[in-house]
Amino acid sequence: MNEPRTELLPPNALENKCLGISASNSPDLERLGLLDTHFRMTLGELTRAVVIAGGSLFYGGHLQPEGITNFLIEELNRYGRRDRPLKVCLAWTVHRAMSSDQIEEQQELLGLFGEIYFLSPDGARLDGPSQEKPQDDFSPEERAAALTGLRNFMTSNTNARIVIGGKRAGFQGRMPGILEEVLLSLERQKPLYLVGGFGGATLDIIRQIRPADAEWLPTLQAAPDLDKRLLDGLKMIEKAVGDAEWDGYENGLSDEENSLLAASYRPSEIAALVGKGMGTIM
Repeated sequence: MNEPRTELLPPNALENKCLGISASNSPDLERLGLLDTHFRMTLGELTRAVVIAGGSLFYGGHLQPEGITNFLIEELNRYGRRDRPLKVCLAWTVHRAMSSDQIEEQQELLGLFGEIYFLSPDGARLDGPSQEKPQDDFSPEERAAALTGLRNFMTSNTNARIVIGGKRAGFQGRMPGILEEVLLSLERQKPLYLVGGFGGATLDIIRQIRPADAEWLPTLQAAPDLDKRLLDGLKMIEKAVGDAEWDGYENGLSDEENSLLAASYRPSEIAALVGKGMGTIM
């Protein structure tokens, strides 16, 4: 296959288009001989491709100092877009646990590069954060419902989704966040860009719906038992694909290019492929 194009999308190619990012650290990085630095470099390249082409990015997560949100803000600082292209969506149980001072600090940090969307328990956008005293004693069911509401909101307000990495354990929702976001995208027939080269839940999804594209990384024979919620989520994804006869790969890339995206860990190659797909369909 010819090497994918590495040039950026034309300016304004993604004007008024919103891309969701599903990303969290992969448990497979050490096995693959990769570092968190490689993972973040790829996120940086993807951010550059979308933002310079005029698109907006939706990301749902915590506002931790060393987290992905702050990394994305740093990347935007480099590219000069000052029309708030980053939309940070906070689940009810996340922003309700924050003090007004913490929220104000994060809003100042975002500045002209992004804005925070505060969501209700069922995922509706609120006018602003609650003025009540912070609360953090939510039940597991409340946390899971708020996260589902967050993911429903992001899926409804984005045109496509980029998926990379992903936890298999230690998650709070009804299934790993990346799985739920992919499931919702499939149900709404939104294009997916499944970046599998960093392993994790993203590669599990690829193995479930296009197993040939995941053969490059065999499953571990002596691996511990997987969380039942992960396994149930993968089955739900398989069923959603079968019911809709649509697997998210109608994304502007050929089968061969999607296979390359399922195995690549090279930031420029991944950004080129995702950029080519988005430029084709949007």
